[in-house]
Amino acid sequence: MSEPPVIPFDRHATETAVRALLRGLGQDPSTPELQDTPSRVAEFWAERLAGYGVDLAAELKPLPGDLTPVPVILERIPFVSTCEHHLAPFEGHATIGYLPGEGGTVGLSKLVRVVQAYAWRLQVQERIAQQVAEALQTHLRPAAWGVQLVAVHTCMAHRGVKTPGVPVRTTLLGGAWEVNPPPPFRA
Repeated sequence: MSEPPVIPFDRHATETAVRALLRGLGQDPSTPELQDTPSRVAEFWAERLAGYGVDLAAELKPLPGDLTPVPVILERIPFVSTCEHHLAPFEGHATIGYLPGEGGTVGLSKLVRVVQAYAWRLQVQERIAQQVAEALQTHLRPAAWGVQLVAVHTCMAHRGVKTPGVPVRTTLLGGAWEVNPPPPFRA
């Protein structure tokens, strides 16, 4: 699995672009109400896209010791991401799990960080699911794995068809769970 390069963040260019956007929207970015907006928006995007800088190999380093291979499943991990098509947020929860194999077991918080690392990028939901699945396969080499994301997309709720509250479910299963998934991954 090849990781995308870390995107360098240019705060000055971002602030300049926000000022231009405000002017394009018919607003004066020098008013007292808007003068700090470019800086706040730049800070928001620096935080929102922090996932590009996460080293997943370091996050998914196996725990020491020999543990009995039992299923590890985390349900309802909240996430927020940004649609790469509209720069609009989408949010929901992820359920991820694996049956340890030759790659061992990792700490539970590491699985949450993998979801966050991919969500904190410009994304589409299907790609997040695929990237999380690939990270599990690459770094843990599990006997079975599953990734399910359920999210609501503001680009669908606030524009176009204007249909709020419609959840989108994306599920990927592999190994022994492809044929016989545990309950959290069953339809």
